[in-house]
Amino acid sequence: MNAYESLNFAEKISRIGAHWTPRVIAEMNDYQFKVVKLLGDFIWHDHLDTDEAFIVLEGQLRIDFRDGHVLVNAGEMYVVPKGVEHKPFAGQEVKLLLIEPRGVLNTGSNGGERTAENDVWV
Repeated sequence: MNAYESLNFAEKISRIGAHWTPRVIAEMNDYQFKVVKLLGDFIWHDHLDTDEAFIVLEGQLRIDFRDGHVLVNAGEMYVVPKGVEHKPFAGQEVKLLLIEPRGVLNTGSNGGERTAENDVWV
């Protein structure tokens, strides 16, 4: 990639086949920008050491909390504070951008079969 070439979210997301598999598109300091497609229900998890930013590019994301939920529409964002247990849900496919420190797993400290391979670039 040319050092002066912009990144196109739609083009990068089009390269992703599976849902719930975040892919890195850029880094800034110790933070990664990841694109991901979501569909259906995820697992309850938290990130003990970091906040997690969800920026919805297409669709509507519901983020469930133990005491409620938030709806995040295309063009909106929500930051889940560190240590807060949450569970993303997409009734229809959602395309989004995540911003989080390098090395953060999508399932937090919970692990399991839904844990995506980390630090994969698209």
